[in-house]
Amino acid sequence: MSAQQPHVLIVEDEPAQREVLAYNLEAEGFRTSRAEDGEEGLMLMAEDPPDVIVLDWMLPSVSGIEICRRIKMNPATRGIAVIMLSARSEEVDRVRGLETGADDYVVKPYSVSELMARVRSQLRRVRPTTVGQVLTFDDIMLDAETHRVTRGDATLKLGPTEFRLLSTFMEKPGRVWSRDQLLDRVWGRDIYVDTRTVDVHVGRLRKVLTQNGGDDPVRTVRGAGYALG
Repeated sequence: MSAQQPHVLIVEDEPAQREVLAYNLEAEGFRTSRAEDGEEGLMLMAEDPPDVIVLDWMLPSVSGIEICRRIKMNPATRGIAVIMLSARSEEVDRVRGLETGADDYVVKPYSVSELMARVRSQLRRVRPTTVGQVLTFDDIMLDAETHRVTRGDATLKLGPTEFRLLSTFMEKPGRVWSRDQLLDRVWGRDIYVDTRTVDVHVGRLRKVLTQNGGDDPVRTVRGAGYALG
């Protein structure tokens, strides 16, 4: 499994719909998690934060609208893209979904190919390195397609792990990443790596970033993890 494989959480109470979505997303190269109700979806999101959530409006117990509201009110999860699925096609319902914080709204029945396009569109917004975009932070530039990193006028030589670390930090500057979250994103969930390995590679990344005298942009947040800026 690629450590950079984008992750989509499907929250849908209809088993057939859930399986069709998972099958098509995985065929497109996404990693998926599946929940049959909102509470399970929130639990899975906390354990393994996704890049995109495909969220059904009509769920047992807690509605998709309420789940979306909770996601967007929490500073730790509000950056996750939410695509709301609903059989409600009236404009007032669409507006309500978007005002609750949903990033997109898709009416059932929907075209699977259209939904895949909507997921890719949200992914370009939340994880630009997955589609080869150039990221910048202060005087640091990372080109995901050519795997080239520069700081000022200098080209930096990063190993593959340090490159993935930096791209993760640069996708969401200011976000605090725990060591476990960095292990999942950079090394992959199916590979066992000790959390102390994260500290070693962050140290290597810092050394390269500051080798020409620049300030260290990586911030250590005591008891929480690391952040860029």
